[in-house]
Amino acid sequence: MADELTPETPEESEEPIKQRKNGLYPGVSDELAENMKSGWADTELRDLEPIAQAAETAARRAALSARFPGERLVIPAGNLKTRSNDTEYAFRASVEYAYLTGNQTEDGVLVLEPKGEGHDATIYLLPRSDRENGEFWLSGQGELWVGRRHSLTEAAKLYGLPASDVRELAAALREATGPVRVVRGHDAGIEAALTDKVTAERDEELRVFLSEARLVKDDFEIGELQKAVDSTVRGFEDVVRVLDKAQATSERYIEGTFFLRARVEGNDVGYGTIAAAGAHACTLHWVRNDGPVRAGDLLLLDAGVETHTYYTADVTRTLPVGGRFTDIQRKIYDAVYDAQEAGIAAVQPGAKYRDFHDAAQRVLAERLVEWGLVEGPVERVLELGLQRRWTLHGTGHMLGMDVHDCAAARVESYVDGTLEPGVVLTVEPGLYFQADDLTVPEEYRGIGVRIEDDILVTTDGNRNLSAALPRRSDEVETWMASLTA
Repeated sequence: MADELTPETPEESEEPIKQRKNGLYPGVSDELAENMKSGWADTELRDLEPIAQAAETAARRAALSARFPGERLVIPAGNLKTRSNDTEYAFRASVEYAYLTGNQTEDGVLVLEPKGEGHDATIYLLPRSDRENGEFWLSGQGELWVGRRHSLTEAAKLYGLPASDVRELAAALREATGPVRVVRGHDAGIEAALTDKVTAERDEELRVFLSEARLVKDDFEIGELQKAVDSTVRGFEDVVRVLDKAQATSERYIEGTFFLRARVEGNDVGYGTIAAAGAHACTLHWVRNDGPVRAGDLLLLDAGVETHTYYTADVTRTLPVGGRFTDIQRKIYDAVYDAQEAGIAAVQPGAKYRDFHDAAQRVLAERLVEWGLVEGPVERVLELGLQRRWTLHGTGHMLGMDVHDCAAARVESYVDGTLEPGVVLTVEPGLYFQADDLTVPEEYRGIGVRIEDDILVTTDGNRNLSAALPRRSDEVETWMASLTA
């Protein structure tokens, strides 16, 4: 990584240019500073078209405006976060901001100013780097170092709303009057400018509304989720093809293989990939991915590609590393498959959100009683939640721009709500027999199985967006053999 100067520009401070303590250049000569001001081509982009979701983001802002008439609404993208010393984590804009604008750049802020019966929306962004004062090549966040930004004029064309300089926003907000709400937790500077104008309760109402707005996906969102799933399917195929290399190395090879697909076809992975071989499959969020991959064991792969617009898939398959299930592995796998089948069948418009969970848990409880692992009857097991020792988690969650989407929604709108067309959720039952669980026969111990698919509620039932990945145990074996032949 190059060793840049890191000054404060003349606009930011009257102090002399600062440089890294151990930088190789002692400063900038007047002659070099003057030379760097000129001789640059005009790179303004004049034929830009609006982003693909511009109509959808406008409709979302209109719904937000209607919900909070007469109030100023402030939705920040967030700022860069330091990873170590002077390097930053890759930036991901807040979901609320990206959902309402389609923009993904750091320091951005969407402001809805009340006007008449509605609002005027403005997107506040960093403008192009200033070449006159040297910021573009002297600042660590100048365009020479981190790449070209869109001009404010370009941004206005792309996002379909006026764009202004975000560096002027905090001062304007400090002088603002009237009711204000802000989405908290993303931009400390913006929050500080509003500290005497907002309340936690009112701001939480804004966050909850924006979370519930995403419960039902529009056509653009459904299309993006299908793209994410399609790339994820290809990522799973990639993994199966290199299982021999994973056996020679570790779970990291699986993680890296899937990550390559995510970065080539999308923005990133939607969450930390779980590449859990052997007994690691019994750890629900195993993301260390540093264990061995052995023939004869199962591999639980829980992974999802995130598209360039932030929509993520969330798919799990449990695969026999050697290509074929053992008898006990198949027995447990088929029980989970049957539970998932029952759960998916319960995903219907008008059904209660909890129905698919209850259906899947009933099947698993029945098998646990049948196998003698817990004393029946099944109704008693379910009433007391005794199956949870081995099923552990809920059977699914909403899916969208967050892998666990709509998390701030009210309970009555989510878990206690009713499914309707456009809802996308996961159905992912599992059975996990810990390696040290002395209440089960030894042959069960260290086996973990989860099967997860992404399900869209339709007007007449549901559609499995990830149906291209085989689920039935015999189909999984045939599919794996076709990829490794």
